[in-house]
Amino acid sequence: MDGLVYNILFRDVFKKDELGLEIATIAIPAALALTADPIASLIDTAFIGHIGPVELAAVGVSIAIFNQVSKIAIFPLVSVTTSFVAEDDVTGSLSDKEHDIEMTERSSTGNDEKEELIPKADTYKSPETNSSYSRHTAKVEHERRHIPSASSALVIGAILGLVQALFLIFAAKPILDYMGIKSDSPMLNPARKYLTLRSLGAPAVLLSLAMQGVFRGFKDTKTPLYATLVGDAANIILDPIFIFTFRMGVSGAAIAHVISQYLISLILLWRLMGQVDLLPPSIKDLQLSRFLKKCWSDCEILISNDESLFHLHSPMSSSLFVCWFVLLLRVIAATFCVTLAASLAARLGPTSMAAFQICLQVWLATSLLADGLAVAGQAILASAFAKKDFDKATGTASRVLQFYPSLLLLYYSLRQVYLLRTPMFSDS
Repeated sequence: MDGLVYNILFRDVFKKDELGLEIATIAIPAALALTADPIASLIDTAFIGHIGPVELAAVGVSIAIFNQVSKIAIFPLVSVTTSFVAEDDVTGSLSDKEHDIEMTERSSTGNDEKEELIPKADTYKSPETNSSYSRHTAKVEHERRHIPSASSALVIGAILGLVQALFLIFAAKPILDYMGIKSDSPMLNPARKYLTLRSLGAPAVLLSLAMQGVFRGFKDTKTPLYATLVGDAANIILDPIFIFTFRMGVSGAAIAHVISQYLISLILLWRLMGQVDLLPPSIKDLQLSRFLKKCWSDCEILISNDESLFHLHSPMSSSLFVCWFVLLLRVIAATFCVTLAASLAARLGPTSMAAFQICLQVWLATSLLADGLAVAGQAILASAFAKKDFDKATGTASRVLQFYPSLLLLYYSLRQVYLLRTPMFSDS
């Protein structure tokens, strides 16, 4: 029985084959990037905690509100972007290969005809022809990819970010009141200041995460990691300067965070512009309807190389809409639990809310490690389905699922070490 459990759960987890290395190459940088932001937020929380428990509690409520509103748009946007970009990248690569083969065949046919009409001259080579060919080759090698879904993701991310910013700025007071911070609460003013200023960074947050989805579709998780590390480092450096040196309090913490988010967005945009042509020839090439109606668009689900299980050509397919709606419900349910807990903690007073905020940031810093596997699985699966490589898709799903029991054992080991700890956050 033990051998059966081992074969099912752990047999191929640490197998160093091509698939295992591909998953690790994508998952490890993605996990580090996802964990970097909560760790930076934990340090951010430590700085704010030195101002006072009231300010820490107020910031905790504001962050819970901001995250609840953001993640409703973030997770579907990032997931859809990753899948679409991976599919478009594979489709574009296959089209380029077919075009190259066709051009090679034409060139070969033309050369055969010329050989019959023109005598061979082995010793003669035109420098002008060679130089023009070299320039053409270099141009092709450095030509940026045209990925319509990447441009669409950025447009939708920017629009959603602006809508979110306007909503949170103008509705800050009633939302805080609904969360349990009444007009006579000492947490109201710092919470409102932090939420309003933090909302200015919403467009940068949505844009940066949309671009991270694009890079994940390319199976590149290192670029988002580097950008995130630079932005979080800037946040950590600016926090004490704005909070203590300039005596801006929670407003300084919010401004530092907003600056770091725009810095991350600029770095990702700079790197993306070097790889992708973000300006489409026309508005029609943006394929906005493909994103907004992901589960309503035309699609084909294949179960073999020759046949398809079913074709969905209705623009309002109810079965595909269910897929998108379930994903949205999952995100809302996960974030709603945290928001509800923050609301209940806020009603207990500043001290309880401050303690809740510290525990929440510690939990987030460790729980997001598993999301790196999800990123790797999604990117590889999307690419495999686009190539109709169903054996690789099956193997990827199986291997990713086998990693999770190992992560559970790792979390349990860390928990045992934590129980034997010396006091880290207090003297008692």
